[in-house]
Amino acid sequence: MGPGDWVLHGPSRTIGSVRLPRLSPRTYQRVTFLAAMALAFIIVTGAGVRLTGSGLGCSDWPTCEQNQFVADMGDVNAAIEFVNRLITGLVSVAVMLAVLGSLLRVPRRRDLTRWSLGLVAGVIGQIVLGGLVVLLHLAPPFVMGHFVLSMVLMWNAVVLYERAGHDGSPGLPLVPPRIRTLGRALVVSGAAVILSGTVVTGTGPHGGDETVERLPLELMEVVRIHSVLMWIFLGLAVWTLWELHRSGAPVGVDRRAKVLVGAIVFQGIVGYAQYFTGVPPWLVALHIAGSIAVWVAVLRFQLGLMAHPAERDPRTHRPRLAPMLDAEPARSG
Repeated sequence: MGPGDWVLHGPSRTIGSVRLPRLSPRTYQRVTFLAAMALAFIIVTGAGVRLTGSGLGCSDWPTCEQNQFVADMGDVNAAIEFVNRLITGLVSVAVMLAVLGSLLRVPRRRDLTRWSLGLVAGVIGQIVLGGLVVLLHLAPPFVMGHFVLSMVLMWNAVVLYERAGHDGSPGLPLVPPRIRTLGRALVVSGAAVILSGTVVTGTGPHGGDETVERLPLELMEVVRIHSVLMWIFLGLAVWTLWELHRSGAPVGVDRRAKVLVGAIVFQGIVGYAQYFTGVPPWLVALHIAGSIAVWVAVLRFQLGLMAHPAERDPRTHRPRLAPMLDAEPARSG
């Protein structure tokens, strides 16, 4: 963060005797990036709680045990669950900084404040839902809902990050309508893969505790459905990449499509590897991290299909280029 990233613009704003800095658009986008990274991190650590069998390490909520807020650190499972709760507190701070930053940003934009408040609402929902997960002894539907809400929060965070990089206008299309339709279809397909993955998780091993009931489904059938949806998702992504080459799309759009295809292929390899090796916990953790990467990749691809006007830098009053507006056509040869 350089010295020019903190901007004082117009009359200074104070709370008591504290003079608050104003944030440049570039700095605020960095704040939103940190919030997104914090949300991704808590998804992985939450999965770690389940994969270590520590889901009921703390049997009560919001305290760890009745009349005991802090876990017994001699109990490994209780310590793991309690530390994850503390990480949730740090994520809450990151999200609140995103809201505060939207108020200090110059120029201030209502859309960024609304999207950042969406993160706050989502985190509050996650805290409440997490409490229900514990109180209902890791009932699979609530665990699944916890993960789905996490992915909704990631969607919110990605949109906030992308919008913080331009002026917030609807923008102009960079690709033909058929590719924009494919972009929407990719998001829907990716969401279907995620939802089917939660059903696999609710049916298979690693429920968070040995006593947890699983969904009354045939594991092989739900795995097969999940796999088919993944292949459809990959097919759509490859088709989209081919259409981009045909249409001479900008390099930036083409690059995001290639990142998406690469992420899907890697995720598929990990998925088949965990299936053929007996679902070891470390591979499951890698698969969950991969699901976040794929979800972010498909969202960024779809959001990158529109070009947005540059926002003027308040220090120089010159246009500040949005990060993805690379208008050079991709080479098809």
